[in-house]
Amino acid sequence: MMNQCEEKLRGDNWLQRVYYFYVDGFRAMTLGRTLWLIIAIKVIVFFVILRFIFFPNYLNTKASTDEQKAEYVRQQMVKPEPPASAVPPAP
Repeated sequence: MMNQCEEKLRGDNWLQRVYYFYVDGFRAMTLGRTLWLIIAIKVIVFFVILRFIFFPNYLNTKASTDEQKAEYVRQQMVKPEPPASAVPPAP
């Protein structure tokens, strides 16, 4: 238990008290540290490693220079729709 002097060092600001609440809680953890480490590893795997697998850099396969990439994106964004007469009827 903190005495009044230690409580004064923690600050009167509610934000400081919340901060120190969590700092003291993490400091007192034993099993929780291991669980947080597992969570951190999972986050790294999900957002770093899987990003390269599921979201490859598609533009690098279509163009090599920045100008070519910009032109490719521009063409794809303003691609005119085919006229209604050119669309074959649905079977």
